[in-house]
Amino acid sequence: MARLDVTEMFHGISFPGHLHTQDSLKYAVSFPFRDTDILIVSYPKSGTTWIQEVVSLVHTRGNPGLSQTVENWKRAPWLEHYYSSALLEASPTTARVITTHLPHHLLGPALQHSKTKVIYVSRNPKDVVVSFYHFHKMANFLPEPHSFPEFLDRFLEGTVSFGSWFDHIKGWTSQINSNLLHVTYEEMSLDLHSTIKKISSFLQCPLVEDEVNNCVKHCSFSSMKENKMINYTLVPQEIMDHSKGSFMRKGKVGDWKNMFTEEDNRQFETVFTSKMMENCTLEFVWE
Repeated sequence: MARLDVTEMFHGISFPGHLHTQDSLKYAVSFPFRDTDILIVSYPKSGTTWIQEVVSLVHTRGNPGLSQTVENWKRAPWLEHYYSSALLEASPTTARVITTHLPHHLLGPALQHSKTKVIYVSRNPKDVVVSFYHFHKMANFLPEPHSFPEFLDRFLEGTVSFGSWFDHIKGWTSQINSNLLHVTYEEMSLDLHSTIKKISSFLQCPLVEDEVNNCVKHCSFSSMKENKMINYTLVPQEIMDHSKGSFMRKGKVGDWKNMFTEEDNRQFETVFTSKMMENCTLEFVWE
């Protein structure tokens, strides 16, 4: 299923047709979640792969065998991707790990009557937009990003693929639910050890110190960047052009400073302040 130039519009949000169809998106928003499911939620380029790896390693108590032999999109398939229904229906009844980029207003109703454990991972939006821009340059299933200022305009307007970052983060983090854990990219960067312990506790899978240390070792950025099961080098060149960049690029907090001009930053701050002030108490680490 190539469809590299196809865009699917669903509830006013554009999704790359290479991975999404109208049927797969409808399947996702009416998905029958089980109480034993674990759902990883993020806006793109916010730490999704990192959390997938943490959850995999917590389940194996730090043993990297599964993480090094099974692709992350099979271990934790994206609910809205066209191939996920076959994978999920074949999954055992024990805890399924599922990933999604869908906003809360689309997926929330399907979760309403389940006890699914949701891990929402966020990242400061300046680093998100820079990472997303570079990803567009290598991912042939996403539109041409053109210049960074043009891409920044579309990101701030919410017209990029996967929709508005502002709507996404406010929608998910405004939920008051003991089954939802909010983790940030920055706290993982600052103290991965403590974040893994927090996630293992949330998943009711407490680890001893050696197991936590093994998780940290195999979840380090350098380790993940070399792991073909998560660095997307197994994806064919015509779909992801690795000559134009790597999926796991830098993994740094504050890399936006190498891309933003003073004008970009002024524009961002103006829009960010106007869109995030209302009923939002989130604080962000920018560097």
